[in-house]
Amino acid sequence: MEMPVRRSDDEPLQKLFVAVRSELNLDLKNIKTEQAKFWKQHPSLVKMELLIQAHLTCESFALTPALLKDYRHMLELAPRLLEELVKIAVLPRNPHGFGWLRPALSVIELSQNIIQAVPLSARKASGANSEGIAPFLQLPHFTEATVKKIARKKIRAFQELCDMPVEDRAALLTQVAGLSEEQARDVEFVLEMIPSIEVDMKCETEGEEGIQEGDVVTMYAWVSLQRRNGLTAALPHCPNFLFHKEENFWLLLANVASNDVWLSQKVSFMDEATAITAASKAIQETQEALGASAKEIGNAVREAVDRVKKGSRLVMGKFQAPAEGTHNLTSFCLCDAWIGCDTKTSFKLKVLKRSRAGTRGHVPEEGPVAAAEDGIEEEEEEEEEEYDDYESEYSDDEEDAKNKGEGKGKVVNGSAHQGAESDIDSGSDE
Repeated sequence: MEMPVRRSDDEPLQKLFVAVRSELNLDLKNIKTEQAKFWKQHPSLVKMELLIQAHLTCESFALTPALLKDYRHMLELAPRLLEELVKIAVLPRNPHGFGWLRPALSVIELSQNIIQAVPLSARKASGANSEGIAPFLQLPHFTEATVKKIARKKIRAFQELCDMPVEDRAALLTQVAGLSEEQARDVEFVLEMIPSIEVDMKCETEGEEGIQEGDVVTMYAWVSLQRRNGLTAALPHCPNFLFHKEENFWLLLANVASNDVWLSQKVSFMDEATAITAASKAIQETQEALGASAKEIGNAVREAVDRVKKGSRLVMGKFQAPAEGTHNLTSFCLCDAWIGCDTKTSFKLKVLKRSRAGTRGHVPEEGPVAAAEDGIEEEEEEEEEEYDDYESEYSDDEEDAKNKGEGKGKVVNGSAHQGAESDIDSGSDE
């Protein structure tokens, strides 16, 4: 809204509108009415949407000097504004303390596309590929034509390309896709940078066997990152994004069916020292609360430090157990800078009927504990919730099909999840 709109912008914005019109989701059957409605929006909003679409479609080369200055300003602000939009989406909005899932996922996906300068339309599912061609377009020298060429050799999903042996992939790119050997090496270099994420999670009531209604449930999640180039901390490859950008990952524990986010936390792998400090402190405090011996505490802390050094980050969170029953949950781990490396895990939470009186249902004042990096912020978030089944829906309703094939099994009160909104970040700068 603060972006200035000048009279001299009118004509170039009209030309830009024509160039990016196919990305604006206008109803072609009523195109004149749709166009008129578009231009009736606040001039600053119209201008910014067109500049964002110019970036996504790589049309920024045609901008006037004045618009180019505005475009650069928009790009510089985008990561911070998008992060705040995610926080708004997951903000507790009802008595249970739930946030919104689908808006949060959509904002993170928009962030991925802006950082990689890939059109949103490229995410549209096609055939067996529920992600569309968007992940391919973040690779150097890849175009829609390139994707079509390799599809003739049955390489239709991005993961299929990633899983190929290096020699076979080089042959595919040079002999089928028509890239030069140097261009194929550029592609290989970027593929080696793309992170692979795994989440190992468990839920328990500390010091008790099983989880009963009203108990304070503690979730422990180890988020592990690997790259083929062996690095943990790295900046994303994003040549069309003109400013410094670090990778961040969002851990969301959510009920897809009801569109609720229960716990959320931003995780970063950039600062190992901070992650070690936060994880050590969290593990030590947890073990002390359980009455562990000094030796047991020392061993647990050393194990946590070792995991952090090997590329993992600890995320913890607390919530109040819902009603008796088996609750099917879903956890998401999404990157804000890369397309196609997100993970989703199904998780079953088994809650037993309360069998005795006591204070196990008391929720501590500090609320959810969160991820280990920023030094441990304590946010008051007490959650009494009913957990329903989830099906994933991030870019598309067909996303479920993709994730069913990812080999992510369901785990009952065990490991295989992510998430929390509390104090143990892994490298986050929240």
